[in-house]
Amino acid sequence: MSNRPRLRLVVLGGSLLVCSVFAVDGSAAQDSRSQELDRQFQLAVAQYHAGKFTEAGAQLERLLPSVPKNFEVHELLGLTYAAQSRDEKAVKQLEIAVQLRPDSATARTNLATGLFNSGKLVLAESQFRKALDLEPQEFDANHNLADFYLQSNRIADALTLLERAQRINPSSYNNGYDLALAYVLTGRLGDARQLIRSIMQQKNTGELHNLLGQIEEKDGRYVEAANEFEVAAQMDPSEDNLFAWGSELLLHRTYEPAIDVFHQASRHYPNSPRLLIGLGMALYSQGRYAESIEALLTAADLDPTDARCYLFLSKSYLSSPNQADDVIERFRRYSELQPRNALAQYYYAVSLWKGKRLEEASVDFRAVESLLQKAIALDGTLADAHLQLGILYADQHELSKSLPEYRRALELNPSLPDAHYRLGQYYVRAGHKDRAREEFALYQRLEAQHMAAVDKERAEVQQFVYSAKSGSGTKP
Repeated sequence: MSNRPRLRLVVLGGSLLVCSVFAVDGSAAQDSRSQELDRQFQLAVAQYHAGKFTEAGAQLERLLPSVPKNFEVHELLGLTYAAQSRDEKAVKQLEIAVQLRPDSATARTNLATGLFNSGKLVLAESQFRKALDLEPQEFDANHNLADFYLQSNRIADALTLLERAQRINPSSYNNGYDLALAYVLTGRLGDARQLIRSIMQQKNTGELHNLLGQIEEKDGRYVEAANEFEVAAQMDPSEDNLFAWGSELLLHRTYEPAIDVFHQASRHYPNSPRLLIGLGMALYSQGRYAESIEALLTAADLDPTDARCYLFLSKSYLSSPNQADDVIERFRRYSELQPRNALAQYYYAVSLWKGKRLEEASVDFRAVESLLQKAIALDGTLADAHLQLGILYADQHELSKSLPEYRRALELNPSLPDAHYRLGQYYVRAGHKDRAREEFALYQRLEAQHMAAVDKERAEVQQFVYSAKSGSGTKP
């Protein structure tokens, strides 16, 4: 499903209709004039079909004064402008075409698409509906309005139209795919699965297997989902299909196969940050920290503002201090590119502080404190920033300043094990043994909840996978 509906070229006849402009007197001069205008128009048509839109537009602009009320000229000129993304000029010409031929469903569809491309959604919907009113039993009229609703994320409105279009023309691959997708998005997984298998009998494609994989994933059939994603990637080794296959393996912790898939994919698509992030995550999960960092650093260089990269880089680098300088440099760049991003400041602060923990004497603690305070000022709900600021104060023997930071961290996130442990340490030093005992008990209980940590890790992986899919411009 494309981001913008495509304008449809009206079927152009073999001659230009000029009888409404010139009196038909049968004279040789009139016939010669008509033939010359027709020749000029056919040249514009040929240029349009050849993709020479600038030349076609110039030709039509020269022709227009001679036939100012000709439907075909205005329609083709509008389509030519649209092909050049000159949307406002396209709409003007397509509006004139509709005025000249108000009973043309195709003309109204073209105008509707031009309006949609210009961001005039209400007017676009009105024209799509008028086209459908003119041809209620035509496949295109139903499918085009449904496509508009899909583009506008109005899935329920699209569904009935897609089903009607499917009944009119069950052999249309595009409509069948869109209908299956609409079924998925509305939770009708059984209907979607049945329709996809029916379409596959006519046309078996990688994207159908990809969509079927998504259905199996939603249905909890993870082995079947992985198999479908694998088939999709083998049939069509596109970035999207390879990412979907690797992500499915990653989601369900089959890390070695996921590493193999992401390695293969990143070799095919070396400029894809999401593939490299996926590779970095899979390597990290296998304890291959140095390799994980290399993949994540490359991803960060490809897209320095991708927040997902830094989330997982912040996990990996703590296990590989030898790469601290490179990691710190990326976090510094990120903080400068995103000065209003609390997490960017937080990541940079922690990397400066703990990235070189073997060289603690060289740490600029004031710079770390300043960055943590900036992160909190930007987002006071960042529990980890409060915790780390409290730890920093404690390490600097400023215990009275650490207490409120620990308490605030636990107000924001009572499940932070380290916050309970640090607060327990504070109470030991303050002589509050009972309180300390309570905090240490909470710490031990939370630490013992290993599965919660595993679930948290999977949730982070899942969030990355879904955000990377939706941000890629692919079909959901």
